[in-house]
Amino acid sequence: MEDTELKKVLETLLFITDAPLPVSRIAQLCEIKNKERIEGALAELRRNYDEEGRTLQVMQVAGGWQLATRPEYGLWVRKLYQNKMTVRLTQAALETLCIIAYKQPLTRAEVEAIRGVEVIGPLETLTQRKLVTVVGRRESIGRPILYGTTSEFLRQFGLNSLDDLPKLESFNIENMAAAAQSTAVELIEQESIPEPVAEGAPPADPAQAAPEEAYPAEGAELPAEEAAQEPAAAGPAAEEAVRPAAEDVETLEEPAVEAAVSEQPADEPGDELR
Repeated sequence: MEDTELKKVLETLLFITDAPLPVSRIAQLCEIKNKERIEGALAELRRNYDEEGRTLQVMQVAGGWQLATRPEYGLWVRKLYQNKMTVRLTQAALETLCIIAYKQPLTRAEVEAIRGVEVIGPLETLTQRKLVTVVGRRESIGRPILYGTTSEFLRQFGLNSLDDLPKLESFNIENMAAAAQSTAVELIEQESIPEPVAEGAPPADPAQAAPEEAYPAEGAELPAEEAAQEPAAAGPAAEEAVRPAAEDVETLEEPAVEAAVSEQPADEPGDELR
């Protein structure tokens, strides 16, 4: 088969297939054992489509080759299939899919440990969409199921292999977490540090706000006017001076009651008969 005829055959196969065709499958269909020839013809076919500016493109996706529309013309495809229901993935499903894509293979418990919540619902949705599948079992207690992504995941996201995923380092996640942690520490330290007090300004405590000059030194005599207005000194002596007065009141009240009872006239002899 000549190269010109080979490219036409390849174009036909890529147009009619609904899934990416690996080079090994194309070589089997074309009955050509030289896979390098197939790869060269596919690369040349892709270059021709790009140079001619066609609305279709030859893509290497999900480990195979496929003919697809270009992203800039996707609007018209959506208009054509507007009556077809399109279901988008929820945020929980996307987070679960990202964890599995970068950390696969891993168990459901490991996914939940990373997300912090259960993933039964999102995992079931991803399995039904054929984006995630069971890839084995972990050799541990209970032999839990291991999950991984599928070729449909690669096709839907336009990836040829998992190596085409953006590197985690490009997201700068660790630096963002460290910056957030340092910011939180700075805020806590700022809240714990008291506000500076200007020199000569009174302190915030009202008890300490009064100047020391308002209190006379110990043993100093007060002026006559202030001495007349000065209340009795507070302290144990003052308490003792007040306490006896209260006790005297109590002792005076109790005898008065007893006296009132004793002054009542005795019952007359005839009262008992009444």
